[in-house]
Amino acid sequence: MVYWELKIVKMYRIVLLLFSSLLLVSCLNKNAEAIDLPYYNEPDFTPIFITDKSEVATKIKHIIADFSFLDQDSTLISQKAIEGKIHIANFIFTTCGSICPKMTTNLKIVNDSLKSHSDIVLLSYSVTPWIDTPNVLKKYKARNEITNPNWHFLTGSKNDIYKLARKSYFAEEDIGFSKDSTEFLHTEHFILVDKNKRIRGIYNGTLALEMQQMLDDIKTLENK
Repeated sequence: MVYWELKIVKMYRIVLLLFSSLLLVSCLNKNAEAIDLPYYNEPDFTPIFITDKSEVATKIKHIIADFSFLDQDSTLISQKAIEGKIHIANFIFTTCGSICPKMTTNLKIVNDSLKSHSDIVLLSYSVTPWIDTPNVLKKYKARNEITNPNWHFLTGSKNDIYKLARKSYFAEEDIGFSKDSTEFLHTEHFILVDKNKRIRGIYNGTLALEMQQMLDDIKTLENK
């Protein structure tokens, strides 16, 4: 085979290799696009991945139930505040000296990164609502230099908060609503909920590294 023939064959092989590589990348990108955040239907947080959006309504029955609580400004906050919006929920109490301060600091990382996102709501439910009155929560929010009007610190009936935490948010992983409202609720989890009030993520609120993952997941939900 003469020199030029060898040259042509070599060039053909290079073109074929490049084409194969581009085809592979294209397939990988399509697969990546198909992978979405999981849904959670049960308190053990078994992930459910759905690629066909038409199946969501039939396969994902669990949504956050209706609620109504007072925030730090004595404003009534209900499920209307989260309709069509992404929201993050956590459970704290103002006299907590262990994990709550760290959780609030870490949620501020998320909050500060979402300043221009008015369609995202943060809900911090008090698990000692008999202590955390609106005025106490207002001072707590001010003390932590939180100015976001979409970050609500909520108080109300202990039974209602605990029921919502355990039955709707599955706040205590692997336990869910197996506990009753007489047992104290204390969890480090942040729960990410999509615009349709379906749970899409759970994060350890004491770990700053998990906040970046939550921010990435929020971006994924915003693009849907």
